Amino acid sequence: MPRLFFITGSLLALAGVAAGAFGAHTLGDILGLERLEVFHTAVRYQMYHAFALFVAGWAVEKYEASQFVKAGWMFLAGVALFSGSLYILVATEIRWLGAVTPVGGMAFMAGWFFLAWGFWELR
Repeated sequence: MPRLFFITGSLLALAGVAAGAFGAHTLGDILGLERLEVFHTAVRYQMYHAFALFVAGWAVEKYEASQFVKAGWMFLAGVALFSGSLYILVATEIRWLGAVTPVGGMAFMAGWFFLAWGFWELR
């Protein structure tokens, strides 16, 4: 499991850097300011949680507590639902996708909760 979190975190960070560069150098000419801001929010949260996956992976490897595994999966779900819905919203302007974004935000919060719980229970 730690290996999956390390690899996925690395690939999400790689994609986040690429998306950020694409947004800064290409999308500014195509999208309006509001949609570009939404795109950058998706990139920013993807990057935060790519690094959170490293923390979860490290914690799983070191402590083998189930809370850390749950945290990692919640971070992955959060990136897919939060950042993914925002990317699709920006690309398609399908407004109802905005209703999916908060579910991703809840997954992020659950991931941070599980991470905190795991560290709290360490002896």
